[in-house]
Amino acid sequence: MDPKLLDILVCPICKGPLVYRKAEKELICRPDRLAFPIRDDIPVMLEDEARELPPEEQV
Repeated sequence: MDPKLLDILVCPICKGPLVYRKAEKELICRPDRLAFPIRDDIPVMLEDEARELPPEEQV
């Protein structure tokens, strides 16, 4: 992921900051507990494509 892109991306729902998880290829929104996938180095910032984080998963 391009660091410049990471600096400007925000959660499409709450407009909050995202946490990049390189190993999982995901961008995490902590307040919404959603994980947005990164496919072929392109973040998929669609709510329908996001994975809900279970309560036991650390964010």
